[in-house]
Amino acid sequence: MVEKKKQEGNEEAKAEEILEEKLVEEEKAKEEREDGARSWNPKTKIGKQVKEGKIKNVDEILDKYKILEPEIVDSLLNLDVEFLNIGQSKGKFGGGKRRIWKQTQKKTAEGNIPTFACMAVVGDENGHVGIGLGKAKETLPAREKAIRRAKLDIIKVERGCGSFDCSCNEKHSLPFIVEGKSGSSKVRLIPAPQGTGLVIGDECKKILRLAGIKDIYSETFGQTRTTINLAKACIDALKKTGKKKK
Repeated sequence: MVEKKKQEGNEEAKAEEILEEKLVEEEKAKEEREDGARSWNPKTKIGKQVKEGKIKNVDEILDKYKILEPEIVDSLLNLDVEFLNIGQSKGKFGGGKRRIWKQTQKKTAEGNIPTFACMAVVGDENGHVGIGLGKAKETLPAREKAIRRAKLDIIKVERGCGSFDCSCNEKHSLPFIVEGKSGSSKVRLIPAPQGTGLVIGDECKKILRLAGIKDIYSETFGQTRTTINLAKACIDALKKTGKKKK
């Protein structure tokens, strides 16, 4: 019994150490991105206007132009970053816990060449969100690519209160029902009253939370276990919030 308690205590201590290390790494990465935004030398016309302070709202850019520099988004928005569990760790019979790295291998005459993929979600929890998929031969470059592409593909989400069971005018849900599709995966997002929460899968919860949506009902169809397509379908649905229902 004493040995078991000691083992449990050691496991808990190790888990706490891992969490602390992750938090430190995230803080360092955030500081590096902020330092990069300060020492940024813009190359595009929009980037120069943002650096000079002529453009102070990212919506002015999203309505008319395409963002070509991630530092533009860093300068105008205070973003949080999360990663979707698109892969799984190696285990018996292909099982194992879900993880953020999707590993594939290519057979060549020289041997097996591994490739890592990572999908990042960025958002300010105030109506702006984006996803990006990065691939590289190592894990960290794949993560940085994913974050960069997520910033370049950021979209504006129109929020509202479209539920019949809620009469408030706060922006806690969606203004109407929207549907998105990617591959065989389909997502239907339905406005919900306050206090409902996010009634959807864990990976889509990350996207909706970073978009600033607090209450939603949902329906999913097709191969929903394909996380990449499910995330893309969720983003496709959110894009349609800016289009008025006819």
